[in-house]
Amino acid sequence: MITLLENTKIDDVMDIWLKSNIEAHNCIPEQYWLDNYELVKTEYLPISNTNIYEDQDTVKGFISIMDGSFIGALFVSNEYRGQGIGKKLINYCKERYDTLELAVFKDNKPAIAFYYSCNFKIATEQLHEDSGFWEYHMIWSK
Repeated sequence: MITLLENTKIDDVMDIWLKSNIEAHNCIPEQYWLDNYELVKTEYLPISNTNIYEDQDTVKGFISIMDGSFIGALFVSNEYRGQGIGKKLINYCKERYDTLELAVFKDNKPAIAFYYSCNFKIATEQLHEDSGFWEYHMIWSK
């Protein structure tokens, strides 16, 4: 079931965020994610429209939309990947927004393939200022 994030589930979401980022971005030092943990938890999540995918009282994934169209985060807990949860979260947002945008690290080939499968297209390539790594800006629209 997809529902709006409640305060009682923030630690579950942040656990998925941290573990998934460390796993998916092994070219970026783990310390980068640890250093940004509190910023994401206290500044980005509160200004985002975040929905969680929950089953049997377990948060299995989440998606955060910022500024009305930008996917600031989409993560599925490792043990639940490959079950269509990410697509369900994307499709949930596609029903609610006319355009969706995101940035994905160029080295994250599985994520890029996933977004292609969801009909996102690369719009630009840019340098991620904080990390110094290249990323794609991808867009989907109705």
